[in-house]
Amino acid sequence: MKTAIVILAAGKSSRMGTAKQLLPYRHTTLLGWTIEQALKIVNTEVICITGAKREIVEKSISTYPITIIHNSNFQNGLSASIKVGIRYVSQKDFDNVLIILADQPFVTNGYLKEIISKSCMDPEKIIASNYGNRIGVPALFPRRFYQHLSKLTGDKGAKELLSKHSDNILKMPKVNLIDIDTQEEYEHYVRKH
Repeated sequence: MKTAIVILAAGKSSRMGTAKQLLPYRHTTLLGWTIEQALKIVNTEVICITGAKREIVEKSISTYPITIIHNSNFQNGLSASIKVGIRYVSQKDFDNVLIILADQPFVTNGYLKEIISKSCMDPEKIIASNYGNRIGVPALFPRRFYQHLSKLTGDKGAKELLSKHSDNILKMPKVNLIDIDTQEEYEHYVRKH
């Protein structure tokens, strides 16, 4: 099984007021941490989708052995970045795509490996993160869902697709993979960790 890991890092961070992808985290940034977790997984290619603040974001990750793709339509929301990633992945020989966000520091390489392992047991199913009251990303989609992903619209990301295909989803055990959207959330998280 060969997996493409697509990291969505194109957002404007409007609620944050600064490029949250580049906020310091541990020895790197939120985006750098996400990339490092993804790079620890074998038999994958890591693809990072950039958008807003392209120059500084791409410069910050230029030393990583990843594929960087710019989404010029980033203002059209998460779905536009997913489409850019799927367009690239579709041309390659990947069995599935694992979509992750750049602002979830609780996502570790161990968690991503668990998602991929679960997929190996049932390769035709979507594997989604379980937040208790909802499911979401990180989520892994088999090749047969690429066409559905390429038709997404708006800023809902893959949520709509996940709700439409609930009978084809395996949920991960419940987790708390916080998204960092505001300065307060960032400061609270960094203080605690």
